[in-house]
Amino acid sequence: MAQLVKLLDYVSRYENDLSHYPTQYIRLKRYQWDRLKLQWENGADHLMEWQQSEEEAAEQPEEGKWFSPFFRLFGRRKEAVEEEELEEDNEEEVFEFTPHMTYSPSSLDQLRKHYLDQLFHFQIKWASSTLLDKSKVDPRFLRDSLLRSFAQQLPDNYLLFYYPILLLKKAPVELDIIIVTPVECMCITVLEQEEVAAFVGSGERFWMKKVGESESKLLNPLISLNRMSTIVSGLFKAQDIDFPVKKYLISRNGYIDYPGSPYDVKIVDRRSYEEWFSVLQKLPVPMKSTQFKAAQALLEVGETTAMSQLFGQDEEQEEIE
Repeated sequence: MAQLVKLLDYVSRYENDLSHYPTQYIRLKRYQWDRLKLQWENGADHLMEWQQSEEEAAEQPEEGKWFSPFFRLFGRRKEAVEEEELEEDNEEEVFEFTPHMTYSPSSLDQLRKHYLDQLFHFQIKWASSTLLDKSKVDPRFLRDSLLRSFAQQLPDNYLLFYYPILLLKKAPVELDIIIVTPVECMCITVLEQEEVAAFVGSGERFWMKKVGESESKLLNPLISLNRMSTIVSGLFKAQDIDFPVKKYLISRNGYIDYPGSPYDVKIVDRRSYEEWFSVLQKLPVPMKSTQFKAAQALLEVGETTAMSQLFGQDEEQEEIE
C-alpha cells in the first residue's frame, strides 16, 4: 500500500518526522497482517500464544534491534513505542489500529482485502491527525475509488500527496495528485467525468468532450498539469534536489484523443490504464534518500489546517504554521 503522506490541507503524522513514519508504517502493516493471518489460519488461541511470546521477547530486546510492543488486535489499545525515538523526543505515541474479522473469509485473498480495507481507514487517520492535532476529514475520501486504488494497490515505497494545498508566497495553491516514487516525482492530473466519454485534445485553452451525440467544452487539463509540474520542479531546484519530475494525464473510464500531445506528457486512458498501473505496481526499487528529500520539500510548504485534540469538536479550527 502506498503511503498517504498529505491529503488536502489536513495535518499529517508524516509532517512530524518523514524519515521515521514510512519505516514504521511498513513494519506496522506487516506485523498486523501476520497477526490477523495467524488468527484466521489457527484461531484466537494461537494468536494469544504468539502475542505472549512476543511480549516476553520484548522484555529483553537485542541491542540495536528495532522494538515496538505493537497493537493488541481485538478490542484493545496498545502503545507503539520505538525506544530510540522516545529518547530523542520524549514523546509517547498511541495508535488505534485494531483490525478484526467481521466475518469469516473463505480464502486468503478475501482476508487480505478485508485487512487492506481496514488499513485504508487507518491511513486516512494518519494523514489527518497527530498526537496533538486533527483535521476534519471529508467523508468523500473514504468513498474515493481512485484514492483507495492508489493507496491499496501501489507499493509501500510510494509516497502519495492527494490534492495537496501548498502555501507559496503566503497564498494557498491547490495541486492535483503527486506520487513520489524512488525514481521520480509523478505529477498526475485526472480526467474522469461520464463513463466512456471521449476527450479531444489540442493546444488551445479548451478541449472538446463527446458523450454519445452530445458535445461540450472543458478547460484544457494540461494547464493545471503543467502548472503543477512547474511548481514542483521549482521547489526541487530551490533546494538543489536532483529528482526527475514527470507529467501524467490519466482517465480510467474515458478516451483521450490527442495525436499532437506534448512529448513530455504521458497520456493514459481506459485503453492503457491497466497496463500502466500494472507497471507501477512492480517497481522493485527500495526507498531512496533523494525521494525523502523531494517529499520533504513538498511537506515544508504544505498548508495545514487543524484543531487541537485537547479540546472538543466545537472548538474553532486553527491554522498551524
